[in-house]
Amino acid sequence: MSNPRWLITNALLVNEGRSFHADLRIAEGRIERIERGLQARADETVIDASGLWLLPGMIDSQVHFRDPGLTHKGDIASESRAGVAGGITSYMEMPNTKPPAVDIETLEAKYVRAAQVSAANYGFYLGATNDNLDQIRRIDAKRVPGLKIFMGASTGNMLVDNPDTLDAIFREAPCTIITHCEDTPMIDANVAAAKAKFGDDIPVELHPELRSREACLKSTTLALALARRHGTRLHVLHLSTAEEVALFEPGPIESKRITAETCVHYLHFDSRDYLRRGALIKCNPAIKHASDRAAILRALVEGRIDVLATDHAPHTLPEKSRHYAASPSGLPLVQHALQCALERVFDGDLPVATLVERFAHAAAKRYRIRDRGFLREGGFADLVLVDPNRSQLVRREDTLSRCGWSPFEGDRFRSSIHSTFFNGRRVWHDGGFDQAPLAMRLEFDAQ
Repeated sequence: MSNPRWLITNALLVNEGRSFHADLRIAEGRIERIERGLQARADETVIDASGLWLLPGMIDSQVHFRDPGLTHKGDIASESRAGVAGGITSYMEMPNTKPPAVDIETLEAKYVRAAQVSAANYGFYLGATNDNLDQIRRIDAKRVPGLKIFMGASTGNMLVDNPDTLDAIFREAPCTIITHCEDTPMIDANVAAAKAKFGDDIPVELHPELRSREACLKSTTLALALARRHGTRLHVLHLSTAEEVALFEPGPIESKRITAETCVHYLHFDSRDYLRRGALIKCNPAIKHASDRAAILRALVEGRIDVLATDHAPHTLPEKSRHYAASPSGLPLVQHALQCALERVFDGDLPVATLVERFAHAAAKRYRIRDRGFLREGGFADLVLVDPNRSQLVRREDTLSRCGWSPFEGDRFRSSIHSTFFNGRRVWHDGGFDQAPLAMRLEFDAQ
């Protein structure tokens, strides 16, 4: 199938710290030219993007698509389609599926599946356990984005809590280490005390106290110490507390070996929202307080937090409707992640160029993703047109994630996703899918 040719005219491009009006030509799956006043060719489809923002497609570096083994919640096909509708053109998926991707063969099987059904470009992390160091040594850093370590409670055998094993992994991993940092013994003690007091009726608003800031801080501090001891490339996921934010240095990501990420729901919700949303916003690490939310926003502007992602993790409504202790943690987020983040731009808390740096450029830099994450001539045409003047009400019936609901239901975002392109093809436009996408495996440059 030949690649169509496109000319996008009169857009406001936001890219590499600049906002400027220009036209953009797409040919053979890549950005051929960025310039004002480009003249349309006979074989091009022209899009007049007056009033629209043209951004690099979002690279979501932290998703849980539940495939294989948990596909009643979502799978690679359904969740990647939801992401494309939200302006996500590439994603990197976590290893805690069933079976977990803790060996190279299982990992490669996920790549085979994605090549068949994914609606966006894809990468998959290998997962660490207490006993798979031999598999970790086999990682090809040009084909895998990184190694995920759950330094907190997780599925099955994926909690890595042996100190000698952690030390060996940080010493020998041939790629960037990605960590979920919460101290499990502290959390277990908090939950046991709450169960002794409340039984099964633990109030959901206690979630940020049970999965406490102290548990986050202790585990993150350990990860930083290990990385500094061994010179490891470390990326700490989903910061949720002001105390953790203070551990990281501001500045451009290019100069760092240790970096940090947060997620869109930590920008949108705080502890007051548990009374309204209940377990629908229960996630790990927990959404915490308004002061933490403010600190996270400041850190994004300062560059203490380098990357913005989703941690998209769908569960069904019956699962989320159970009592607190039985309700699983996780939120479906990819379909509205970019719009959610843009709310902070409209509020004046986050410059739009900084947002683009955090959700596209920095992810490409941190993971060394080849030819993506920027509006650059010669790079892949992965981009999103945003209408900043057309609002959208989030409704359950419009949800594309298989779980069938959104934590943003009833919210009205001030922007909408006009079109999503990747690999030079328009795959989402005006509320529907344009054509079957041809997704690609992400490629990574050597560290």
